[in-house]
Amino acid sequence: MRRSTLITYLLAVLLAASRPAEAQHATPAEARELVVVLHGLGRTAFSMAPMQEALEQAGYDVLNIGYSSYCCGIAELGAAVRRDLDAKRRPEHEIVHFVGHSLGGIIARWILAQDDRPEGVGRLVMLAPPNQGSHSADRYTPLVGWLLEPIDELRTDSSATVRRLPPPEGVQVGVIAGRHDGKLDEAQTHLPGEAGHVIVDGVHTFLMRKPEVHRLTVAFLREGRFPSRVTTSAPP
Repeated sequence: MRRSTLITYLLAVLLAASRPAEAQHATPAEARELVVVLHGLGRTAFSMAPMQEALEQAGYDVLNIGYSSYCCGIAELGAAVRRDLDAKRRPEHEIVHFVGHSLGGIIARWILAQDDRPEGVGRLVMLAPPNQGSHSADRYTPLVGWLLEPIDELRTDSSATVRRLPPPEGVQVGVIAGRHDGKLDEAQTHLPGEAGHVIVDGVHTFLMRKPEVHRLTVAFLREGRFPSRVTTSAPP
């Protein structure tokens, strides 16, 4: 063996030996399920921290995305959330679910209604969603529409964005409504084609903080249905 070839060989051996063992035997990361968590109108990602913790304890990776509901409409917010998801989703995240409170659920619906929606979409859980619009949005749009831009798109009028968005095709949707919501009628939370709809004791603003809601959310993400023992509701 020539001296130059021998030196090259010895350097290669030494370099390989100096690498960490895990680098020498690298394997693809184990497949994981990612849950995108989206807060409601006028709130922040902090409001969904209890839900994030519950999902992480259940074994999911969680992307709790914050957005400003003071600046933009639903389409702009949905596009921004999608960019954030694409930037932070890892290759091992073969399945991506969505959990949204109020407006957050509508933003998820917008993302899932697009032709280029994310690959590997799993399930969607909507907490107190104004799927048929909200009488509160009708009432408050003239007063605070200048401040909370998306509220105009949550009206009950048939021209409002929330009424024109189609249900996400091929996605199992579970809806959790509050018995004493205070901002929505129970009928306004229903979505055509929903796989499950349950009612729990709770008000709109704090529904996402309830341990019962956390358990129901995890159950639906795993099974695509809610436990039969909880109170269910059929579309009107």
